[in-house]
Amino acid sequence: MSLLHLRGVSREVVLPDGNLLHILTGVDLDVDAGEHVSIVGRSGSGKSTLLNLLGLLDSPTGGEYLLDGEPTDRLRARRRSRLRGEAFGFVFQQFNLLPRRSAVENVAAPLLYARGKAYYQRRRSALEMLDRVGLSARAESTPEKLSGGEQQRVAIARALVRRPQVVLADEPTGALDVETGAAVMALLEQVTTETGAALVTITHDLNVAALAGRRHRLDSGRLSPLDGAGGNAELSALTASRPAGGIS
Repeated sequence: MSLLHLRGVSREVVLPDGNLLHILTGVDLDVDAGEHVSIVGRSGSGKSTLLNLLGLLDSPTGGEYLLDGEPTDRLRARRRSRLRGEAFGFVFQQFNLLPRRSAVENVAAPLLYARGKAYYQRRRSALEMLDRVGLSARAESTPEKLSGGEQQRVAIARALVRRPQVVLADEPTGALDVETGAAVMALLEQVTTETGAALVTITHDLNVAALAGRRHRLDSGRLSPLDGAGGNAELSALTASRPAGGIS
């Protein structure tokens, strides 16, 4: 059984006029432990909704989603919240660091909800993770004194400090220049490989998507693979025809 297993997943919302808006339709996806999967799509394709479903921030209106074999539709609110904090790490485009708090405080923040040894050793764990992403010398710096690339490295350290099973990266290079973005993606892949976490990258940037072992395209709420000869050729052609910033 895959770590993440989705079959026929859909997400719909009722509009004020009573009509249904279909955001996701019939999504099938499997992600194994330690695997890097990318999902590429234009703005409005349903990428953020899919990430919210994967990270237990939202629930599907149809289909099946199993997390490590456990049906997520049966989770009570407290169990869902605990799993979200323990099983997932999130990396966002805008970093979402706490202002006026040091890098080590930002990285340690998720451990404020931990228990026992993990809680009492949160600063030590945060310092170790900052060292892993090459920022031990900047541990006491606040976000205002860090570059964009350094802030994203702090965000990666924060996402990984609880040793999650899955890292969900939502446009992780969207606020960075091309060179810095490439360095951040290399670091994200390296650290998740070292920790054995699955990495799901959601992006509009075809160059970022191409780094994953398996690639998918999300278009109008429908997910399709970009692997095999045809998919690889399509991705290569799209990447070659677009600037490094991705789809406009």
